[in-house]
Amino acid sequence: QVQLVESGGGFVQAGGSLRLSCVASQLTAHTYAMGWFRQAAGTEREFVAAVNWDSSGTYYADSVKGRFVVSRDNAKNSVYLRLNSLKPEDTATYYCAASSTMAAIPNISGVGYWGKGTLVTVSS
Repeated sequence: QVQLVESGGGFVQAGGSLRLSCVASQLTAHTYAMGWFRQAAGTEREFVAAVNWDSSGTYYADSVKGRFVVSRDNAKNSVYLRLNSLKPEDTATYYCAASSTMAAIPNISGVGYWGKGTLVTVSS
């Protein structure tokens, strides 16, 4: 059974940083595009960032471009999200996602596998 397990969420003050990690098991991660979505209370899940299978390309939502950095380590079957210059509006549960194609992953319908999420809370 494929599992994506996130870690690294927590409580941080505005302007601070966090690093989220996601480890994939029972998944040949290096053949998948990997990424992150987030969902704040009362809102729909939204795309945050993605990296293709060989790290040759990344894609970000406009709201996080220049502040967040997505990366992966295929040897560790892992994907990471560095969150910098955090704002209260970044408060959300962050979900790891895997998709067979980079083109599909920005869309929820294009995600094949989901993690259970890790909560990030940013105080003002």
